[in-house]
Parts: sequence; C-alpha cells; structure tokens
Amino acid sequence: MSDSKQLRSEIIEKVKEYYKIQFGTKEFISGKSPVNYAGRVFDEQEIINAVDSSLDFWLTESRYSSDFAEKISDFLGIKHVMLTNSGSSANLLAFSALTSEKLGDKRLKAGDEVIAVAAGFPATVTPIIQYGLIPVYVDVEIPTYNINVAQLEKAISPKTRCIFLAHTLGNPYNLDAIMEVANKHDLWVIEDNCDAFGSKYKGKYTGTFGHISTISFYPAHHITTGEGGAICTNDPKLAKLVRAFRDWGRDCYCVGGENNTCGKRFTQQFGNLPLGYDHKYVYSEVGYNLKMTDIQAAIGSAQMDKLPSFCEKRKENFKTWTRIFSKYPQFFTLPEATEGADPAWFAFIVTVKEGAPFTRDELTRYLAQNKIETRNLFAGNMTKQPAFMNKAHRIADNLNTTDFIMNHTFFLGTYPGLQEGMFMYAEQMLDQFVGSYTK
Repeated sequence: MSDSKQLRSEIIEKVKEYYKIQFGTKEFISGKSPVNYAGRVFDEQEIINAVDSSLDFWLTESRYSSDFAEKISDFLGIKHVMLTNSGSSANLLAFSALTSEKLGDKRLKAGDEVIAVAAGFPATVTPIIQYGLIPVYVDVEIPTYNINVAQLEKAISPKTRCIFLAHTLGNPYNLDAIMEVANKHDLWVIEDNCDAFGSKYKGKYTGTFGHISTISFYPAHHITTGEGGAICTNDPKLAKLVRAFRDWGRDCYCVGGENNTCGKRFTQQFGNLPLGYDHKYVYSEVGYNLKMTDIQAAIGSAQMDKLPSFCEKRKENFKTWTRIFSKYPQFFTLPEATEGADPAWFAFIVTVKEGAPFTRDELTRYLAQNKIETRNLFAGNMTKQPAFMNKAHRIADNLNTTDFIMNHTFFLGTYPGLQEGMFMYAEQMLDQFVGSYTK
C-alpha cells in the first residue's frame, strides 16, 4: 500500500473514533433537552464520505456526485437526475427549463398563467413571479392540506400553461386528478417533491408523475447534504435544458474535467459566433451557476442508503403523534393521507378547531416555552405576505381554507431523530395544557 493510501486509511479510522466521541447518543432530559421539529440524522459514514471526498480535493462534481445521482435515479426509477445547491434552486431550474426557446410554442413566457396554491412555501411560487408569469392560486383542503381539485377547472383559462405544486408536508396530492387536467389542457406539470422524497401515490413514488420534479436536501428534509437539491425527469430534452441553466447557460454538456464529449467541439456554428467557436464557451440560455459540490454529494450518497429506513421511521412517528392528539377530537383536526397515498410524512400537521377554548398561538407558545418546537404551515397565505401581496396574481375562486389554516394550523416533527422519551414528554405537556382548559 502506498504512503498516501495508508495515511488515508488511518485518517478514516480516526474519523470513526471522532464520530463516537463527538456525536454519540445523547440522553434526552425532559424539560431541558429540546424536542425539535427536524434535524440531521447521520452516523460515521456521512463524515467518512465527506472526509474521503475532501482528501480527493476535487471539490466540484466528481465521483460522489455520480454515485449520489445514480442512487436517486435507481430509487425513483427515473432516468435523469441533476444535482444542484438547494431545493429552491431546483425549483428555479425546473421552471427555467420550461421557459427555453428550444421548446417552441410549448415554452412558458411572461404573461402565461401557472396553477399554484397560496398555502405553502414561497420557493414554489417565486420562480413563476421572477419569470413574469402569473400564479393562479387555488384553495386547499383540510385534512390533506393539498390543492382542492374541485376548484381546479375553475382556475383554468386560455392563458394557463403549467401546474406547479408541492406535495404538502409529504402527503401526495391527488395525482390522478392533476394529471387528468394537465393532459386535457396540455399543461406542463412540475412536482415539488421537496417534502415528500420517498412518499408514494398508488404504489408509485412521487416525483415520477410530472414532466419534471424537484427534491431538497436541506437538514429538515428526508435526507440531507446541508444545502442541496436535485431535479428529476425522464425527458432527455428537459434534462439537457436543466443542465444548461444550472451551468451558466452553456450549450456544452461535458461533465467537469471532460472535453469534446460531442466530438464536435470546434466544428459547429452557433448564433453569430465564428464557425468552430469553442463549444465549451457557447451559451444557449441565460443561466446560473447552481451546481453541488462533491463533498455535499458524498454526504448525500451515504444518506441515500438510509432513506428507506428514514421513511419508515417518519411513518411510525406520525402514528405516535396521531395517538397523542386523537385523545382530543373535540379540539383538533388531525391530518389524513390523500386517498391512495402512502406518505413518508415530513411533519404532523394539526388544526385547532373553531370553538376550542384556546388558540393555535396559545398552544404553540406553551409548547415553545417547554422546548417543544412547532412551525406554522410556512407562508400561511402567500397573497398576504409582504413580498407577494402586490405581485400580479389571480385567485381561482376563494382562499377561505387557506386563511383558516393561516390562523389555526401548525405542525410538529416526524424526523427519525425523535425518541420515545420525547414523545412521552410532549404528550405530558399537551395533556397539561389541554387539562388547564377542561377542568
């Protein structure tokens, strides 16, 4: 064994020791330890991969990037996976690809309309606005918290060109209804799968139904690379467009460190450039630089091996929260999976019923005071957010349920790091809170 290989092996062994000392199991202490809604769950393999990649010091996409993308592709059964630096970037790139002039009459352009919901996270709506298109907001339903498909046809106009929706907190929306409308009206479908990586609808993974889908690897999500995301599609043309927009807008599709993959690097004509201008410096789109580093991909590769067990743990944790909250049906509306769906739940979402003797905010403040973390359903109602309220949009019918959620709904975590003691403590705190109103 060479000196460098021997030294690398010794370093890896030290990393294993370091993990045990630094990140070994920590005892949960009721009232002192936090019950977070999300968090990183990892073992020594993620750190080993990160260190191994850093010793290569390639930094940009390399062997771990290929490995990570291939694992995602195999898991979902989808042909093309492009890694990027965040889930929000993934949404931006997915939408950008559909604006390309290479799509001809099918391209999205300023003034076109895109079906969306206001009860969600801004990253699904922001690209619509940034490209000068008009979000058309459709209300959602309780207890699935997904788009109200009964209102969907009312949202369609001659300007409608795309449907861009997230599977809310891991719960798949009614994909049969969405795809039926999309096919009927010849609409693009972007699946924001950032909260639902590992969820299924009628036996098929979400992120595989639409023309293009996105994943987030932020620490709160099903697996993490810290910051990171991916775009998935079975359409080779869309995959090529995503890569172009991700990689500065360049026409060349060589991977890092390679040259002349197409065999025509110096023989083609582009725009008004000289014949044979170096293809590596030809730009066919107005793009960005939104790539992932290989160190991030190394972490993601290790996380992918854990995804199936993470999903199962999320489902178990969801059932535990259901047991805890179902003791109070007079006060809480509990979440339900969409018919035909098998969610890998991102969170456990609860709505405080009208007529309850306490408010959502009173309960979440009490939980926070006792170190139990909650979150509202993201933006609440996007049309009332400072950055969005004066932006062009259309409301399909009404947003009555969205407004109710904005005022009455919150969620708790289902992430795999939750321990039995955390649930026991949370149940005790909930019982104390509800008990103070029912004596």
